[in-house]
Amino acid sequence: MWPFADAVKARASSFMCAYQRINGSYACQNSKALNGLLKTELGFDGYVMSDWGATHTGVAAIEAGLDMDMPGGLGGYGMNWKAGSFFGGNVTKAVNNGTLDVARVDDMIVRIMTPYYWLGQDKDFPSVDPSTGDLNTFSPKSTWVREFNLTGERSRDVRADHGELIRKHGAAATVLLKNENKALPLKAPKSIAVFGNDAGEDTQGFYNQDDFEYGTLTAGGGSGTGRLTYLVTPLEAIKARARQDGALVQQWLNNTLIIESNITDLWVPNVPDVCLVFLKTWAEEAADRQHLDVDWHGNAVVENVARNCNNTVVVTHSSGINTLPWADHPNVTAILAAHYPGQESGNSLVDVLYGDVNPSARLPYTIALNGTDYNAPPTTGINTTGWYDWQSWFDEKLEIDYRHFDAHNISVRYEFGFGLSYTTFELGDLAAEPVVEGITTVPEQRPVEPGGNPALWDTIYNATVPVTNSGDVEGAAVPQLYVSFPADTTPAGTPPRQLRGFEKVPLAVGETKTVGFALRRRDLSYWDVVSQDWLIPAGEFTLSVGWSSRDLKAFTKITPVQA
Repeated sequence: MWPFADAVKARASSFMCAYQRINGSYACQNSKALNGLLKTELGFDGYVMSDWGATHTGVAAIEAGLDMDMPGGLGGYGMNWKAGSFFGGNVTKAVNNGTLDVARVDDMIVRIMTPYYWLGQDKDFPSVDPSTGDLNTFSPKSTWVREFNLTGERSRDVRADHGELIRKHGAAATVLLKNENKALPLKAPKSIAVFGNDAGEDTQGFYNQDDFEYGTLTAGGGSGTGRLTYLVTPLEAIKARARQDGALVQQWLNNTLIIESNITDLWVPNVPDVCLVFLKTWAEEAADRQHLDVDWHGNAVVENVARNCNNTVVVTHSSGINTLPWADHPNVTAILAAHYPGQESGNSLVDVLYGDVNPSARLPYTIALNGTDYNAPPTTGINTTGWYDWQSWFDEKLEIDYRHFDAHNISVRYEFGFGLSYTTFELGDLAAEPVVEGITTVPEQRPVEPGGNPALWDTIYNATVPVTNSGDVEGAAVPQLYVSFPADTTPAGTPPRQLRGFEKVPLAVGETKTVGFALRRRDLSYWDVVSQDWLIPAGEFTLSVGWSSRDLKAFTKITPVQA
């Protein structure tokens, strides 16, 4: 619930209901979810739109809280406009024949138009660029079912300093997972070998490829993909940097060749100073991942390179988790999870590889030792054949990601929140003080605002901890605050630890800063199914601060409500 509450409080203008059913009814006509939770409990005053083709009825969906049917037609993805619409003229008919209250139609209109004014679209808001129609697709133009003719200036350049910005973001989002013997940052190596189909140019263009085997992966596919105006590949950026150092760069981008060859027969004349291996994992809507390995036999690529090169650095571009079975190979000296870095991919990576940027990103998920250790394996049409395999029973309850691994004491490869730096940091003593008196178990019932009951957002404790850069280069620490609830006064299944805050803190060499965490009432509450409210349990909480979910260094205890 809380991520949705955060979005509502941040004044998101619209929510989208998806394709699944909730307790037997379609999400786009589930009144409990749309009217009860979203619009009433969380106080959402914008509009709810359907995912493309997720509308299945007219009046029933409207009364359940659906405000906008997208894209408006029937058939596959709702894009057959000639066949009619669940909404459209049927809304007028429903009002006229008395099956739909006109007050609900007024509510739909107000909800749809409120964001229009809230976002200033009535005040010199730029018109839609006509070239948007050309770009807003992830399928060839020959397959379009409808083309929109827009007027006005085409192909406006709105990039400004985007290239500089995305380069910084790409470097800042790169997670350093392994760095043995200080393999990184690179120290002007004179012989560099580049391996893997993820290193070079996209040989079939950025979009609408028949096969994504060759070319670096900068963004995921589907309707949420990004549009590149240019691309700096890892290989291109590495060559540019190598020229400054007078270094030799050799490359092999065919994974099959790499796997089937004696690697020592490829490079000239000797073992390179560093072997950079680039792996990728493709994902998009309608092409979900079938496993948690890298694609195109990437594991075998790493094994064959590392067998012959004692300084193998692996870079992954992926939408999320890769299990990395070769992570403990003694010749794999460094691993970087670069995710989807955008069009400055190569430059942002080279900034990290050579130490121009000190890596500071942290994992937003757990990397398990085995794919079977997860309690929610990938579910796709290829690997899922059981009648109930598509049914989510939510048996995991609150045990999602690190909370599952912690609850069952499962060893992991890299834990949630993990990430290395080129420097070192130290934490001082953790302190926590209440900022209000008379904290009660039950929150005060106030009029609902966007985000829900305002009382749940009140800060009731402040926690502070000093952080010091104890290394020899500047960097950014990421202290993370975890909360452990009283075991004897909270429901069974409450996770052992739950993340309640984190901060990225830039620090010069030897510098110390005090980091503060505001703990709100919601952060110390659990959902009570009997009272149907958020309650603070009586008893002692443990607050922990550290560098990941399993690397906790500073602790203190608080008792908001006496037992």
